Amino acid sequence: MADQDFIYRISTDQEWQEFQKKGSSFGGELDKSTGCFHLSKLEQVQMTLQNFFLNAKEDLYLLQIDPNKLGDGLIYEAVDEVNSFPHFYGPDRTFIPLPLDSVVKAENLSFPFL
Repeated sequence: MADQDFIYRISTDQEWQEFQKKGSSFGGELDKSTGCFHLSKLEQVQMTLQNFFLNAKEDLYLLQIDPNKLGDGLIYEAVDEVNSFPHFYGPDRTFIPLPLDSVVKAENLSFPFL
């Protein structure tokens, strides 16, 4: 699988620890309140970092995710005329935790990451 076929999750240190401890994660407050995991394509990662994590106070991790492990719960949705972002809702849009076995690689993002 080529790098462009993967999708990415920017994770806080706390979320990454939860993944490793429990084998899955329900994500952050935004994910829980919207009922889906907010993910990015590789070319969207920098934009996501700038828009949502610029003032992050804890370590961040870039999780490389195999979209084939997410099944039909993965939906690409347009957020404007140019960008379509991947969102993981879970089967039948029932919000379920993102499984650790979908994570292929985790990289610590060092500051400055922009």
